[in-house]
Amino acid sequence: MTDAATATPVHDFIANTVAENPVVLFMKGVPEQPRCGFSAVVVQILDHLGVDFVGVDVLQDEELRQGIKSFSDWPTIPQLYVKGEFVGGADILREMFQSGELRPFLTEQGVLSA
Repeated sequence: MTDAATATPVHDFIANTVAENPVVLFMKGVPEQPRCGFSAVVVQILDHLGVDFVGVDVLQDEELRQGIKSFSDWPTIPQLYVKGEFVGGADILREMFQSGELRPFLTEQGVLSA
């Protein structure tokens, strides 16, 4: 969490994007063409589950690429946000998917039909 003194235009952009979209994936590349294996894995999982999500390409802007890491206090990309909350990166999402936790979680959040 950042306070107003450390807020930046990039953090404002991230906060607004996360607030305006139920599911946001900050990733390398775009959903149709991921530019790293970890981003591709998360896109495949979300597509497999039928989740409607917005992909934000962090490779377009170095400030965004660094800003998302400080915003979430998470060192790696991709990063998934659901209903404004940081869920995790590729490893966490893969584990949640494989253990069967991801679908019920997304359903409870109202972003996936039961």
